[in-house]
Amino acid sequence: MTTSADLPISRATVGLRSERGPVLLAVMLGTGLVAIDATILAAAVPAVVRDLGGLSQFPWLFSVYVLAQAVSIPVYAKVADLFGRKSVMMLGIVLFIVGSLLCGVAWSMGALIAFRAVQGLGAGAIQPIGMTIVGDIYSVAERATVQGYLASVWAISSLVGPTLGGVFADYLSWRWIFLVNLPLGLLAAWVLRRGFHESPRATVGERPRIDVAGTVLLLTGTVALLVALLEGGILWAWLSVPSIALFLGSVLLLTAFVLVERRAPEPVLPLWVFRHRVVGATMLVGLVVGVLLLGLTSYVPLYAQGVLGTGAVVAGFALAAMTIGWPIAASASGRLYLRLGFRPTMLIGSTVAVAGAALLLTVGEQSSVVHLAAPCFVMGLGFGLVASPSIVAAQAAVGWGRRGVATGANIFARSIGSAIGVAAFGAIANGVVRSRLGEEPSNLEDLSPDVLGPALHSVFLASFIVALALLVATLAMPRRVEEVLDAEVVAP
Repeated sequence: MTTSADLPISRATVGLRSERGPVLLAVMLGTGLVAIDATILAAAVPAVVRDLGGLSQFPWLFSVYVLAQAVSIPVYAKVADLFGRKSVMMLGIVLFIVGSLLCGVAWSMGALIAFRAVQGLGAGAIQPIGMTIVGDIYSVAERATVQGYLASVWAISSLVGPTLGGVFADYLSWRWIFLVNLPLGLLAAWVLRRGFHESPRATVGERPRIDVAGTVLLLTGTVALLVALLEGGILWAWLSVPSIALFLGSVLLLTAFVLVERRAPEPVLPLWVFRHRVVGATMLVGLVVGVLLLGLTSYVPLYAQGVLGTGAVVAGFALAAMTIGWPIAASASGRLYLRLGFRPTMLIGSTVAVAGAALLLTVGEQSSVVHLAAPCFVMGLGFGLVASPSIVAAQAAVGWGRRGVATGANIFARSIGSAIGVAAFGAIANGVVRSRLGEEPSNLEDLSPDVLGPALHSVFLASFIVALALLVATLAMPRRVEEVLDAEVVAP
């Protein structure tokens, strides 16, 4: 298989081969910022609420971050294809640093929520553009190993994040949760600035136009959809006026977006990504993976604490089993897809994920934490054999000028899937509790094991069904992935 990364690499294109190590270090540092931030705040929420108040508002500390990250991914991905990866990655790091600094000095819960949105906007650039840079400077054969390195960053962060959050909250101040990002972010920016050099397409010949109308419609339509999914059944009922208005508004805005994109010379999210057999299939897979992840990350720790009676640290380790299995499988996936192909490798991963989800159904109120962690580890292995090859396949199926969009579309689909998972699994758990208590649950964490256990077991059953859907989605992958290389899509 021939890829643009196998072609001669010059300083004017995507960076010197001798400088790939520092560039990878910069990407890993940037990824580490996003990964640690995904878990470090959870342990410090009580300290934040004690200091700033706003108990009813604190869920937005997480929702607004996910929202800002998700809606900005397609925009950053397209801009990176037009104007280069380096400037977009640097912008993301700067936004994340500024957002972290502002969060560290926040004077109220409202201010902290607003500054978390700035962090989310930075994270929306760091993760997809970092993976795109990896696709630029490494060949298909090399990307499997590198994807394993990036996955290991997430694994380490899942262990370090909650521990650091607890230490800062108990012994220093919760503000250090955000301030610790400053030296790491500055180091990542410095290494990237010195080590990564490129000559993006937009600097050669006519400067392309920005799709302003498409960007506005995509952002507003996606925001309406995600807010409806994230807050439906929480701030308002699913069939209430706000919920219906948001869903209807998102449909209208996204329909207008599709009409605009058909005529735009440089669409922010080109419609070809949905028609492209490889990219479209990887987006579908990413969507289902996003849904499935929420069944684990949201409810496995809750099951460990609320049903099995463990502490928060032990519950976190049960979930960490998944993030340990993921990089192990991601590192090994390269040898598999180079020998068997992307589709067979992803089918193996989907089958492993189904097996893990089936094992999760055997967990009961008398089970040990090890029994709970084992299925998470198996599912992590499955995710590593699905998610990493899907990104490499999407990158290998297009040239330089479309690689940012292809990568961003995959991660964007996973983010949308996560929001759908929040809504779906939350509705399932609340529905079971409501049927047993005869009233709306005020807080799942405060329920007795007799009520919470069946509710979360229903979530695990839903996760098994979604895992089967992942297996079906993987079948949509074509049997062969060939890269399109032509003058229009390859960087000059």
